Amino acid sequence: MTSVPARTAPARPRAARSNGQWSVDGTAPLNHNEEFKQADSGLNVRERIEQVYSREGFASIDPDDLNGRFRWWGLYTQRRPGIDGGRTAQLTSTELSDEYFMLRVRVDGGALSTEQLRVVGEISTEFGRDSADLTDRQNVQLHWVRVEDVPEIWRRLEAVGLQTTEACGDCPRVVLGSPVAGIAAEEILDPTPVIEEIVTRFIGDPELANLPRKFKSAVTGHPSQDVVHEINDISLVGVVHPELGPGYDLWVGGGLSTSAHLARRLGTFVAPAEAAEVWLAVVRIFRDYGYRRLRNKARLKYLMADWGPERFREVLQTEYLHRELPDGPPPPVPVGRGDHVGVHEQKDGRRYVGLAPTVGRVSGSTLQRLADLAESAGSRRVRLTPHQKVVVLDVDPERLDVLLTGAEELGMTANPSPFRRTTIACTGIEYCKLAIVETKATAAEAISDLERRLADLDLDTPITLHVNGCPNSCARIQTADIGLKGQLVQDGDGNQVPGFQVHLGGGLASSDRAEPGLGRTVRGLKVTADGLSEYVETVVRRYLDTRTTTAEGVETFASWAHRSDEEALR
Repeated sequence: MTSVPARTAPARPRAARSNGQWSVDGTAPLNHNEEFKQADSGLNVRERIEQVYSREGFASIDPDDLNGRFRWWGLYTQRRPGIDGGRTAQLTSTELSDEYFMLRVRVDGGALSTEQLRVVGEISTEFGRDSADLTDRQNVQLHWVRVEDVPEIWRRLEAVGLQTTEACGDCPRVVLGSPVAGIAAEEILDPTPVIEEIVTRFIGDPELANLPRKFKSAVTGHPSQDVVHEINDISLVGVVHPELGPGYDLWVGGGLSTSAHLARRLGTFVAPAEAAEVWLAVVRIFRDYGYRRLRNKARLKYLMADWGPERFREVLQTEYLHRELPDGPPPPVPVGRGDHVGVHEQKDGRRYVGLAPTVGRVSGSTLQRLADLAESAGSRRVRLTPHQKVVVLDVDPERLDVLLTGAEELGMTANPSPFRRTTIACTGIEYCKLAIVETKATAAEAISDLERRLADLDLDTPITLHVNGCPNSCARIQTADIGLKGQLVQDGDGNQVPGFQVHLGGGLASSDRAEPGLGRTVRGLKVTADGLSEYVETVVRRYLDTRTTTAEGVETFASWAHRSDEEALR
């Protein structure tokens, strides 16, 4: 008897899993973050802060407000002192949190008047234990802020035209801008009107206050391309169209964190008068098509990775702008150094002076004294940079020496050592709940040590050193010559100690590098925090001893790091 094979039921087609894209899957929330954002906008928590929490104290704060909506007003709980890095991943946010806040003051374009700078400094000294950090997003961060003091802090900030609105949260955050906008003789165009239009029209707009994740923007018209445009969700970079004149090249989908993506050019030319409208359209695409199911896949960079620039441009033009944008030229190779450190002539004959504090760590009293010093030199304007530096504008040439001497007394310099100029560091374990290791003091100590160790060298090429306290890359470790990702490592005796995984050879477009690129990791290459300076000295000396020189110039550190074998990098 012939056996008959068993019949198998046809496989059912598997339903596609929802990614939480509003325009595809509907708006039903797929996780708790989406639930609390839909239940009540983060913008609405301000009234509860002013009317309830500031009066009844920390214990009265609703958990979804505390751990979520407060961010829409620039407030994060800071790390409770005494919790070591080994426990960061073991404890909940509540267990890690202190009853004090980090407050982020939003400074779009990095632009501050000396009056505003002074007020921020006064708030720091009165309400924040004299703490202040200049960030690599052109913001000022204060610490030790009590919820009871927040309404008065807002009152003082807003009285001078500052705000904390959407300084954090799933919304459009600060707009980076050229620190020398409107005053540099060589700029292609002044991005200030575009930044001001975006901020005035759209920041605090409830229609844009529930995005899948944070949204980072940058606009520059300076030929140094000084706003790290390759790692923002949207960037507008100044170019000159051969027929249409000065305008912007559009970049979309950059971001670092634990999975780095460089932004993609859409190939479009954006006229200055249309720039804010194009910005809005890109934000709306992110709102409507961004992935919301998983937080770690919710940034715009993942949508860009799946769509590609061609489809993104098509959706932008057909669904949101309802017209085609003209093709445009790419930005040329950057000219000059985008940190703007040093003394430079403005187009009106006055000077702007870029000053380097140490890894952005200052204080409220220092900010107040800097405001006084700038005014004594004829200035009423300062700008923060995406490199944790500060630029004083409009300096009277006859008072330049007064500014330079006074700045040195404040711990800032227009003539920094190579590593003081190129080192940045994130907040680190001192205040951040995500951090594993300390960063600010570690980086400052490394700078001092390297100034001594490498005093015999004439370092003729910039080597950037970026120090991060965890894998999330707030200090942009993948785009540094030497990027350090904080983690616990084993020392020579087998003990777990604070240290770093090393990334080498990353960088953004610069006068030394035509194309951006991410750093490489070498298997097992880690350094202890105590051994950081020794490692950097070793790898820098090895680079200087073995780099090549051709008719085109001296090999950069990044190029050397990518071509060298692993043993040369240890």
